Amino acid sequence: MTDLHPFIAGLPKAELHVHHVGSASPRIVAELAARHPDSRVPTDPEALVDYFTFTDFAHFIEVYLSVVDLIRTPEDVRLLTFEVARDMARQHIRYAELTVTPFSSTSRGIPEQGFMEAIEDARKAAEAELGVVLRWCFDIPGEAGLIAAEETARLAVDLRPEGLVSFGLGGPEIGVPRPQFKPYFDRAIDAGLHSVPHAGETTGPGTIWDALTELRAERIGHGTSAVQDPELLAHLARHRIPLEVCPTSNIATRAVADLDRHPIKEMVSAGVLVTLGSDDPPMFGTDLNQEYAVAARLLGLDERGLADLAKNGVEASFLDAAGKLRLTAEIDTYTAGWLAR
Repeated sequence: MTDLHPFIAGLPKAELHVHHVGSASPRIVAELAARHPDSRVPTDPEALVDYFTFTDFAHFIEVYLSVVDLIRTPEDVRLLTFEVARDMARQHIRYAELTVTPFSSTSRGIPEQGFMEAIEDARKAAEAELGVVLRWCFDIPGEAGLIAAEETARLAVDLRPEGLVSFGLGGPEIGVPRPQFKPYFDRAIDAGLHSVPHAGETTGPGTIWDALTELRAERIGHGTSAVQDPELLAHLARHRIPLEVCPTSNIATRAVADLDRHPIKEMVSAGVLVTLGSDDPPMFGTDLNQEYAVAARLLGLDERGLADLAKNGVEASFLDAAGKLRLTAEIDTYTAGWLAR
């Protein structure tokens, strides 16, 4: 079999499901932990491998929030954001919609204006210095309830930074029904933001239906359980509603038992527009390149198939039309040149 890793490494990509704090590399997490020695997060990058081994989704959330607690100043925010972009540049990610949870920072005392300035300064520097275009999805941490929803909507609408394109909902799904967040999504959508909630990661397809009908979702984060409902799969395919699929994440959080049982093949077979994301890559021991390698194995893809998968990400993105044309053309040019060799 052809080793596809070299092709994947250079393939231009868009990433649509990746979290801001969850993308902090062990080096950056260790540096932040050293800045804040009252934290229980290890300061040794090697020790973080064991720290990032999860027993279930609830344990993942617990560990994730301990890393969130390391982000305490605008300088921390700026450092994290730019370093995430640096890691993306190494993977030839040209465009990314980074899920940011401002409530987690402002509720811990970071001034809201300082937070906005930090992410925007990093965004502009990333594009100028690294060639990575970043856009933001502000998401509600579902476990924090309606207070967090109100604050996230206010920050998104009233302090809207230039790079903000969408509004989301993350965190645990069990015990956090989607319909309660409808007023906040309505407010964000009315302000011109796109709706991209997580749904169906650790719950059944009913959660996905709620995201579609109550939150007017334009894309679904994860959507793992969609395959349990043929009518839902048909609806997603018919209306070209993308699923942001994160295979390694699903295994790490025990949402799926093992990779060979991951439902991505059923999604693609049903005609659903599938995009790949790394979710919280260092925490799960992965990156977007690795997710492409996983998908190649599970779906039996060659170079052209992987290029088509990359173009799915562009199609499903909120990049402007001219940007989509440029990135699609770059993918095609790269693929043609590779195959010609």
